[in-house]
Amino acid sequence: MGDERLTDDAVARAVLARYGTTYAEEAGIRLADEPAPLFQLLVLAQLLSARIGAGVAVATAAELFAAGWTTPARLRDAGRGRVVAALGRGGYRRYDERTATQLREMTELVLARYDGDLRGLAAASGQDPGRASVLVQEVKGIGPTGAAVLLREVQAVWPWVRPCIDGRARAGARRVGLPDTAAVLAALVAGDDLARFAAALVRVSLLPASQDALSG
Repeated sequence: MGDERLTDDAVARAVLARYGTTYAEEAGIRLADEPAPLFQLLVLAQLLSARIGAGVAVATAAELFAAGWTTPARLRDAGRGRVVAALGRGGYRRYDERTATQLREMTELVLARYDGDLRGLAAASGQDPGRASVLVQEVKGIGPTGAAVLLREVQAVWPWVRPCIDGRARAGARRVGLPDTAAVLAALVAGDDLARFAAALVRVSLLPASQDALSG
């Protein structure tokens, strides 16, 4: 058992080193337990909820943030045409009109219910991850997948969410021969690295079937 555990540790380190960039980092979000970056993560979770490639969703989020729409109020006040154009530049042409509507509804919900500060969601959930998932899914356009994205990433700054290793991340773990139990996986890395590790496992799960995740 000792040798097997050492092997799991080595695999976890390799996966983290090679793929351990969170989707928030890729989108240019400097995640912190603060209103603006938490809202930006919610936007990213909604974009990743669509049936579209993760790269397109991340690029589209970056377009929105580059336009300065980094808070609920700014995105609410942006002209619909400008938002639709930014979505198109990011690659959301098939979903631009619907997504623009959903983003507007999201901003209104966050402003009305949480006064623009998603730390209110943490309080409303009683810091219970299951309840938090339910509350996130009250945002139109976000279902279980989007909620999993948000919780998986926000565990970097909300330790009470840990360990959040969703089904997609567990699929990545199985692919590299790691156990697929959240608690066991979480024990392989430091708590502050858990969000990066979960994102790394998701990235592994999305690799082409012919690609060896740990070599090449």
